Amino acid sequence: MLVDFCLPIKNESLILENSLNRLLSYCEAANFDFSWRIIGVVNGSNDASTDILREFKRRLPDKIDWMEISEPGRGRALKKYWLLSSADVLSYMDADLAVSLDNLEALVAPLINNEADVVIGSRLSAGSAIKRSLFREFFSRSYKLFSRLILKHRIDDLQCGFKAIRREAFLQVYPHLRDDYWFFDTELVILALILSLRVRQIPVDWQENRYQKRSSTVKIFQDSLFFIRDLVMFRHRLKSLKNFLTANKK
Repeated sequence: MLVDFCLPIKNESLILENSLNRLLSYCEAANFDFSWRIIGVVNGSNDASTDILREFKRRLPDKIDWMEISEPGRGRALKKYWLLSSADVLSYMDADLAVSLDNLEALVAPLINNEADVVIGSRLSAGSAIKRSLFREFFSRSYKLFSRLILKHRIDDLQCGFKAIRREAFLQVYPHLRDDYWFFDTELVILALILSLRVRQIPVDWQENRYQKRSSTVKIFQDSLFFIRDLVMFRHRLKSLKNFLTANKK
């Protein structure tokens, strides 16, 4: 089994080398019973991120690779790479490694053992441990509430940047994915549920690792309005998809 650990990257040159070394050292020491590689998925960057990845690949061609697209968007970058990847399990984590790497095995083991099709990290489930501002905590819990009300699901945390999916499951979901940015995470999980794929949540240890010169691009109030708009639009699209799936079962 081959697992791709993907890092979506947009202007992360200040932390990228450290994150790659941390992830590489962890994976090498873990002695996983599966093959793995680290993939930098660069999207819309104008810094030295690509140069850093190029040098890592030169030194470690079997363990580190990268792909670059000129347009921004985490969802866009992941969709493009995952569609091309030959890995059995496709995963991603934020470039600042906010989720503890000790959660990696729990992320991929259910997929390798064919116990789940999608595994998602949750900062809001029992057993999770988080360190972040009250403001961002309020935003996450508000999104959980609104998404549950609008989309009628029971997932604790749709937006955590720590997810993995079996390749064949991704190919089922891919034709229905539309968003190229942050809402991609919500689409991926909810569509997997609609398609009757096995979705498992795992609690994670998470802490804000943003650094002074690269603060989060999340704008709480503006993004809240956009997310509510996207949730409502997505709900309407899901109705059509459910009708289509029902008709094709007959």
